[in-house]
Amino acid sequence: MSEKTHTQTRTNERESTRGEALQCPECGGHVIADEGRGETICADCGLVVEEDSVDRGPEWRAFDAAEKDQKSRVGAPTTNTMHDKGLSTNIDWRNKDAYGNSLGSRQRQKMQRLRKWNERFRTRDSKERNLKQALGEIDRMASALGLPDNVRETASVIYRRALNDGLLPGRSIEGVATACVYAAARMAGVPRSLDEITDVSRVEKSEVARTYRYVVRELSLEVKPADPEQYVPRFASSLGLSDEAEHRARQLLKNAKEKGVHSGKSPVGLAAAAVYAAALLTNEKTTQAAVSEVADISEVTIRNRYHELLEAEESLGVA
Repeated sequence: MSEKTHTQTRTNERESTRGEALQCPECGGHVIADEGRGETICADCGLVVEEDSVDRGPEWRAFDAAEKDQKSRVGAPTTNTMHDKGLSTNIDWRNKDAYGNSLGSRQRQKMQRLRKWNERFRTRDSKERNLKQALGEIDRMASALGLPDNVRETASVIYRRALNDGLLPGRSIEGVATACVYAAARMAGVPRSLDEITDVSRVEKSEVARTYRYVVRELSLEVKPADPEQYVPRFASSLGLSDEAEHRARQLLKNAKEKGVHSGKSPVGLAAAAVYAAALLTNEKTTQAAVSEVADISEVTIRNRYHELLEAEESLGVA
């Protein structure tokens, strides 16, 4: 008998044995597994077909979802915001043990050496070192701008694509990272103005704008023009305005779009002027200086856009 035929015969024998195991050897009834007792029994005659089966589940029990999450020992989910996607080990910077007690001098020196070597092993080549520095910058800027986690993930993915496509030579890591944050915020519908981005960045405004256009063009990112209404909730919240004022500001901007006033205008300036006008129309206290500080836009721009918005609404009212 050939080796191939012999292997096929053994496979058939295992399959026939498995098929027989599904039936009771005494009465041919249906066999079920009792996981609580670790037994396989016949549902018809009660014969114990197999006992002491291996339980491959966890050794602990949980009676609700919160207890299950607390006892679960799986690691954190992978994330694109870390250069190794969070799969490696981090050594905490605090010199304390598991009970919160401070370490001795010899232990502190030992942990410092371990941290140093751990950082060296985590970044194996120049590409990973580049990625680690850039993702750290993205996280820092996103925190300073109050951007949500999904924007950080998107910015990290955009930077990884730029790195893999070879878009970084000739450009600074900080410049590309800033452009990725700017693009991700606009794609997620929580845009920040170029001035706000530049305030937390380590590069000049002109470099951010130039790198942003380059990254969007080369990676074919679908970034829609910023809508002034997307800035309104943040400005209104920072100024402590009511929902009524926020709704009124949105209405002013919709009227402006209908009249075409928004064309060629800065969306940040329009949003700031709409918030200021809405506050006055709803008898809520605010000043041009306060709006200017929140929106990072000049008071002159606010006054100009303010008059244009009111004129647009008046013309619609006359019509």
